[in-house]
Amino acid sequence: MISSEDSLLTSRVVVWSETVPIEVAPPKYVVIVNAVQQGIEDGTYPPGSMLPSETEFIRKFGASRPVVVRALDLLRQGGWIESRQGKGRFVLGRPGGTEQRSRERRYALLDDDERAGSTVLAAGTVAAPPRAAVALGLEPGTPVVARRRLITVDGIGPVELGTAFLPVKLAEGTSVGTKDVMPEGLLRHVAARKLLKFDHVSERISARLPSKEEAELLQVRESDPLLTVLLVICDRSATPLLVVDALLPAARHDLEDVYPVD
Repeated sequence: MISSEDSLLTSRVVVWSETVPIEVAPPKYVVIVNAVQQGIEDGTYPPGSMLPSETEFIRKFGASRPVVVRALDLLRQGGWIESRQGKGRFVLGRPGGTEQRSRERRYALLDDDERAGSTVLAAGTVAAPPRAAVALGLEPGTPVVARRRLITVDGIGPVELGTAFLPVKLAEGTSVGTKDVMPEGLLRHVAARKLLKFDHVSERISARLPSKEEAELLQVRESDPLLTVLLVICDRSATPLLVVDALLPAARHDLEDVYPVD
């Protein structure tokens, strides 16, 4: 799920019980992202400077290395920092306009490095479920290639259960229908293999309760709500090429967007 990251990640999450609101401490990786973003904005980490090492962040925040790596990767995906092979991570500054940051947040759900806390649960040809079929402009039951993935963050637990659906022809020549790891992420992998240029993503967010299997995989109760995020990736002509249907535990996510008022 599944949110740029500066608008997605907030300082706290409030969960409402039947009687009173309960404040829940944000995940440790959110704390790190917020702290680095604040440091970039107030000049602690000026553009062009090198960030502290992973070891220094581990010591400063009392976090594990996977959590620190996850936070730094989110900052990279959001355009705040860049990684230079063999040198370290360097500050780029606050990303561009709202439209650019919003697009980067949506793409982050698709392009996480599959080596980092990601498990491919299933991959292969299936009958398109109605939700994915409609999004792709296909008849329900049409054969499509699906890739189901569970993303887990150390110290937090599962944060996203998502399935990508591609038309069979588009999946040919890619690793989407296999359990092979795609370190470059789904979109970049498909774009490179098929010489495609994705243009935009439409996003639909709703909520529902999990099935028994979904609850077990996401380590939530069957009474805990899930956010459902349907991403439809299109080319410039607005033709849907790929769909990702993601489930996010509501208590582990806080989605926020910023847009102009005309």
